[in-house]
Amino acid sequence: NVPAPSSPALDPSGSNGHDSGWQARSVPLLTESSEDLPHTVIAPMRRRHLRSVLRIEQESVHSPWSVGLFMNELALRTTRLYLVAKHRNDVIGFAGVLFSGPDAHITTVSTDPAWYRHKVATRLVLVLVAAAVRRGCENLTLEVRASNQAAIRLYQALGLGPVGIRKNYYSDLDEDVLIMWAHDINQPSYAERLRAIESSVGDHMSIEEQVW
Repeated sequence: NVPAPSSPALDPSGSNGHDSGWQARSVPLLTESSEDLPHTVIAPMRRRHLRSVLRIEQESVHSPWSVGLFMNELALRTTRLYLVAKHRNDVIGFAGVLFSGPDAHITTVSTDPAWYRHKVATRLVLVLVAAAVRRGCENLTLEVRASNQAAIRLYQALGLGPVGIRKNYYSDLDEDVLIMWAHDINQPSYAERLRAIESSVGDHMSIEEQVW
């Protein structure tokens, strides 16, 4: 296996960056298509959203986070950004990112199973990455189950490539986690990549409140 680039603040085996008890997780993301795209509003995650977030977490993630962990993460406003995707008044997905110097680590992406294949996660990730670029980040990283080919294809479209594997990360599932990185996300060529992906969701997304 190729070792991941050195980044103590993003290394789940270390202590830096984990003041809230955050642990690395594989980003779950099922296949999405452009079929019947709903209009989605992207907004900062608030405590009032946590009931819906926890329901989605329980339904779509193998090792769900607790309400306490989410609340701790939301309190770390200088180094975290968590978003929800809403259709009308319903939360249909959420995602988060950890900022550490020049690096942005996507920590979680989940979609309500009823809204799979509607590019909900795609839109959330686009907004997270744009926020990372605005903050001056140069690199993007995440971890994803090695068997989740649909997610891997999306992340490859975002310019992420595999750099290593955490063997048997989910020991009860005998499942490895793939570590992926993208570099130079602050360059014009990467901005063009994002615009191409954004065009696939067209006018089906708006941002309710930009606080990042």
